[in-house]
Amino acid sequence: MKVITANFVTCAVKECKTSPASFPLHFHDAELEQQELEFQPEFIRNIIPRIDWEALRATATELGFPSLPDIKPEGEALDNEQTLKDLHRLLLETHVSEGKLVCGNCSHAYMIKEGIANFLLPSHLGEAPYSMLD
Repeated sequence: MKVITANFVTCAVKECKTSPASFPLHFHDAELEQQELEFQPEFIRNIIPRIDWEALRATATELGFPSLPDIKPEGEALDNEQTLKDLHRLLLETHVSEGKLVCGNCSHAYMIKEGIANFLLPSHLGEAPYSMLD
């Protein structure tokens, strides 16, 4: 699971939909792998406006990355090649191979195995499945 993915997911438990504590999900017991990819500065420039910066800073801290700037880079800061490379490394090259994502509201843990997060909820946490009898 690429780190960037965590910035776009929230807890799927119905009661968490309105809670600000359900985002971001927090990495626990994360095993990281670095997978080198071709540097894509234009992708980073285009994705930064869509990133929740505070959530990314929290994620980076949890994963042991050097602290990100307090302020989301924009304008001329997005022309700084080292900043773009650092963000590329964190967002696209850092993979969580094992561990879990935990909701700050309900504490439900979404397991990550072989780089794939399981966002399926057990039946007692999800909505009742659709029935053909309804």
